[in-house]
Amino acid sequence: MVHGRALIVALTPESRAALGAPEREMTKFPYRVGRESRGTQRTSQGVVSERRDPGSRPSNDLYLLEHDEPLNVSREHFEIDRSDTGYVLVDRASTCGTIVEGQTVGGETRGGTLSLHDGDVIIVGTSRSPYVFKFRVG
Repeated sequence: MVHGRALIVALTPESRAALGAPEREMTKFPYRVGRESRGTQRTSQGVVSERRDPGSRPSNDLYLLEHDEPLNVSREHFEIDRSDTGYVLVDRASTCGTIVEGQTVGGETRGGTLSLHDGDVIIVGTSRSPYVFKFRVG
């Protein structure tokens, strides 16, 4: 049986900015992570920020901002889930994959699953991604 708190800990300034804190407890599972795809667009009446429909549910629990090409983070990139036997990272058919302790999971829209352990480092996308986290259970 899985016990204790599950945390996602920021290891880079960009990760900390996305979390809004050094770490965040994951209180519901699956915990979904992906790229923020809303942006701004120019109209005849000025610049308008895109917004989700008020009745729509977010597709992620943590949104990561990326402005520069090439993009590392997919809109629906990965999720962390738990079961009676432990935690798993599930790549949600992302383009670049997710690196967990040096092993790439998914990529090229394949998806994939890998067991997570306390202290595992997670890189969202390629090794050049600014979004690096540590998974903690305690």
